[in-house]
Amino acid sequence: MITDKELIKIIIKERKEKMNTITTDKAKELIRETNGQIFSSTFIKKDNTIRTLTARLGKRYKSKTGKAAPYKPQNYNLLPVYDMQIKAFRMLNFNTLLTLTINKNKYKII
Repeated sequence: MITDKELIKIIIKERKEKMNTITTDKAKELIRETNGQIFSSTFIKKDNTIRTLTARLGKRYKSKTGKAAPYKPQNYNLLPVYDMQIKAFRMLNFNTLLTLTINKNKYKII
């Protein structure tokens, strides 16, 4: 659960830093154009906590069992990315995306 204090800190931080506002469709486009470059994003997890993810595209996931995924992530507004800190694959949910940083350019998602 996001506390009021955390939310206020994020709002103050966003006001201090000049951010361009973009839509989720534009965010998807910018991430796909990174061509494997590392980017950072802030989003709300399922348990309502805020998480910053440092990730990249370009790595391919190989199933250990050889089975295909039971669903297509793009149908659920998800994008599979490789988490650089945890060194594992994660799903980036565009429905809860708050900010995106690519090449030191910061974007606020509306």
